[in-house]
Amino acid sequence: MKAAVIHEYGPARLLRYEDYPDPIARSGEVVVKVAAAGVNPVDAIERTGGTKDWRPLQFPAVLGWDLSGTVVKLGDGVTNLAVGDKVCAWAYHTYAELCAAAANLFAKVPEGIDLLDAAAYPLVALTGSQLISAVSGIKPGDRVLVSGAAGSVARSAVYMAKKLGASKVVAGVRKRQLSQAASIGADETVAFDDDQAFARLPQFDIVANTVQGTTAAMLMGKVRTGGLFASVTGPPDNAKDYPSVVVKAFVSKQDAAMLGRLLDAIASGALRLSIDRRVALREAASAHEMVEKGGIGKIVLVP
Repeated sequence: MKAAVIHEYGPARLLRYEDYPDPIARSGEVVVKVAAAGVNPVDAIERTGGTKDWRPLQFPAVLGWDLSGTVVKLGDGVTNLAVGDKVCAWAYHTYAELCAAAANLFAKVPEGIDLLDAAAYPLVALTGSQLISAVSGIKPGDRVLVSGAAGSVARSAVYMAKKLGASKVVAGVRKRQLSQAASIGADETVAFDDDQAFARLPQFDIVANTVQGTTAAMLMGKVRTGGLFASVTGPPDNAKDYPSVVVKAFVSKQDAAMLGRLLDAIASGALRLSIDRRVALREAASAHEMVEKGGIGKIVLVP
């Protein structure tokens, strides 16, 4: 098969489109013919060695944490999937024409979702949803502020906060993103780079944070006494200055059952996640350069 392969840690240009051994379905696994592979910021972090302390690569290596496609082979003991099923998953080594992974990681892609688009959803949808459902301890009536809400992780957090009964969900974006407000699903949208608008924000029971730096630090002041600052980017540098705020850093987990429910929400229009562009797998290096430069939305790679 063909894959986007790296032979050492380093810059995007090291991604090479080349032959790579076909994967084998071991017991409990399936092989999927990849329709598309999602590109996430963690892919670039992994490529440059940022995850090697806890997830070292074995070179030559195939990157990628998201995929969609069609099941083509079943390993021993697989009963939840069949050859021909359209599926997607948060899996690994997905920048390839074929991918093998545990069958219990996959969710079936429902009617109404383009199979190529489905590759963009697993990691971001699970991360944003779990930030609320697994970390926040949200209760009906809580007020929630979500940062970086133009992005898919935060949109998923907005969706889950509303679903679990938040009385008010406010989405924080940049001024240039306000035109996207209608599709975010929040009760209110605020431009965090509008100083007056930010100053008018009250304190919240929960701040669900997906950004870093100065904005994250400023958001600590928007959590009520005893409230929670839940973050996928770690605690901000000034967390120690707010002893009355509970700060929880969060790392999401694979969960096929939750992914299935999120896909149903996307298919129904209850959760809206956008895709910026599709790029040929052979152009994976260019896709990484675009992601690192910023200013674009979600990319999927198409073999």
